[in-house]
Amino acid sequence: MVGPQYDLVGNPLGAVRATFERAAAAAAAESGGRDPVAAFRSKDWGASEVFRSFLFEQGGLDKVPVLDASNLGLIKPNTLVRFRGMVQDMLGNEFYAGAFKDGATWRTNKFTDFSPFSMPHPCDSHLWERHLFHCVPVPGQNSWTLDSSPGPDLRQMVNCLSPEQREKRKRDGDDDAMDVSENGNGESSSCSKKPKEDDVQIPSSSAEMPASENMPQMNGNDHHIPGSSFSCLVKIYDMPESQVKLNDVAEFIGVYTFDPELAAPNDNSDDIMYDLIEDVTAQLPPSKVPRLHCLVWRKLSSVDFLAKHPAVEPLPSLLKGIRQSLLSHLTLVLGKDDLAANCLLLHLLSRLRTRVDVVTVGRLSLNFTGFNRESVSIFGKQLNTLIQGLMPYSQAIPLSIEYLNTATLQPRKDNKSGRLVTAILQLPQGTHLTFDETLLQSGSLASKGVENTVLLKNLMESQMVEYDFEYYKLEMATDVQLLTLSEGKSNILPSDLVVPFRPSTVSEVNATSEELESWRWYLATVRSLPQSSEPEIYQTIQDEMVSAMRNDRSLGCTELSRWLTMAQITASSFGEKSLSLEHWQMVKELERLRKERMQ
Repeated sequence: MVGPQYDLVGNPLGAVRATFERAAAAAAAESGGRDPVAAFRSKDWGASEVFRSFLFEQGGLDKVPVLDASNLGLIKPNTLVRFRGMVQDMLGNEFYAGAFKDGATWRTNKFTDFSPFSMPHPCDSHLWERHLFHCVPVPGQNSWTLDSSPGPDLRQMVNCLSPEQREKRKRDGDDDAMDVSENGNGESSSCSKKPKEDDVQIPSSSAEMPASENMPQMNGNDHHIPGSSFSCLVKIYDMPESQVKLNDVAEFIGVYTFDPELAAPNDNSDDIMYDLIEDVTAQLPPSKVPRLHCLVWRKLSSVDFLAKHPAVEPLPSLLKGIRQSLLSHLTLVLGKDDLAANCLLLHLLSRLRTRVDVVTVGRLSLNFTGFNRESVSIFGKQLNTLIQGLMPYSQAIPLSIEYLNTATLQPRKDNKSGRLVTAILQLPQGTHLTFDETLLQSGSLASKGVENTVLLKNLMESQMVEYDFEYYKLEMATDVQLLTLSEGKSNILPSDLVVPFRPSTVSEVNATSEELESWRWYLATVRSLPQSSEPEIYQTIQDEMVSAMRNDRSLGCTELSRWLTMAQITASSFGEKSLSLEHWQMVKELERLRKERMQ
C-alpha cells in the first residue's frame, strides 16, 4: 500500500511510479535478475487497487474534481479527475512504450501521453497496449443528475488560498504549467517534467482570473460532434475490449492531461513515444481535447445518478406508497385524467427486457392523442418538465416537416478521418424521447425527410438505430422510451399503446425536492426488479388470451404481447417480483376503459 506521503489526487503519477518500482524490485528478486517487468504486460501491478481502495473504501471519491467544460481551466494537468460521459466513438488500440530500462532501473510510462523521463537509445523496453474511447457529455442529461456526484469546488479552493500560496501557484504556473490562450494555443507543458511530490492540487491558472478567461476553445470546428463544446479522449488499460461498448455511460477516474505540445511534435524529437501515437489522435488535438488516462472506471445506471441513494430494501409496502404518490402527481399533471396517468406510469417503468429474433420484450411506447398546439403548450410543457425532473436523460423533439427534412438523425462513419459522426439518435440506453407531432402541417418530405421517418419508425418498432458506415449500414440495438403527443393516431410513429387524452381541468402542479428524489429512486428501483411468474398463472392468462381472440378476431399476437407486458410492469410497480391474477385484472380494466375512449 502506498504511504500517506503520496497525494493520490494531486500527484497520482507519483503513486503509480512507487507501486511500479516496488513491484519491479520484487519481480527482479524472484526472477533472479532477469527481465522483471515482462509479466506486467496487460496486467496491473497494484496501482489500480491503490486508487480503488482510496476512492471507494476510504471516502476519497468526493475529493476528486469532476472534469467538465466549466472547470477545465481550473484543473492542473497530471492530477486525478473524474469524468462522466457517453462513449461516442471507439477508436481502437494504441501501442506505447509501457516500460523501459534506465541504467539499472526499470521505469514506466503507463498512464502518461509520453515519457516523463529521458529515454536512452537504445534501451530495453516493452510495448504495451491501451484502448482509446472518445467520450462526450451524455446527450439529454438533465441538470439534477449533476448533483449526484459532486467534487470539490475548485473556485472556492482557489479563493481560500493565502496570498503566499497564490503567489506560489502563479510561479509554478509560469514554470511548469500549461499556459492556454483563448484560441487553444499553448506554449509549454508540465508533462515534460517529473510531477512534484508536494504540488498543491489547485490549478496553475491565476486565482484572480475568472474561469471563462482561462478556458481553452474546445473541439473547435470538429464536425464529428456538431453542437458539442466539450469531449474527452479516454485511454483505458488492462481491459478486455468487450467490456466497454458504444453509447455506454460510464464514470472514468484517472490522470488528466491537456497538452498542445502533442498536437505538433517536434520532428527532431528523440522520444519514441511520439512515433507510437496513432493517426486518429490527430483528429482530436490535445490542444482542444483533454486526455484522461483511466485508473478506475465503472458503468453507470439510473441508480448511480441518485443524489441520496437510500440504503433500504425495496419492500412492496414501501414501493406501494411511493407509487400512489407519483400516480397522484401524474394525474394532476395530466389534468386529472386517471387513465392517461396510469398508462404514463407504465410507460415510464418500461424497459427492454430481452430480444427474441426481431421481437422486443418489455418496451411500451405511448401515443397520447387529442393534443393540439394549445394543449401542448399547457399539458405538454408540464409533462416535459416532470420527465426532465424524473429521468436521467430526456429530450423533447418538435416533429415538423422542416425538422424531418433537415435534422441529422442517423450517425455515420467518416471513413476519411476514421471517426464516427454523432447524430440525434446516438443515445444511451434509458433515454426518454418526447415527440410533439402537433407541429406537423401539410407539406412534402424530401429524401432526407423520408430517411428520417424510416429511422424513427424502425426505432419505434424494433428499438434499433441504423448507423451509416458509407459502404454498408449496421443496426445498433438501443433501449429508448418513446412518447408521442399528437392530434390523431400517429402514422409516422406507430406506438405500442394509443390513449386518447381527456383532461378535465388545469391544475397548478409543484413537487418538493424530497418528492422528486423519492420518485426517481422508485423509478430506478422498479425498473431494475426481476420479473417472474408461476406456471399456473401464465396458463390462466394464456387461456383468457385464447378466449379473447375467439371473441375478437381483430386481436393479434402483438396486442396480446402488449397486454402481458403491461401486466408484468404493473406487478413491478407495486414492488412485486411475480405476476398475479390481480395485476392481470387491473390491465384488463385499463384496456376496457381505453377502448371505450377509442370508440
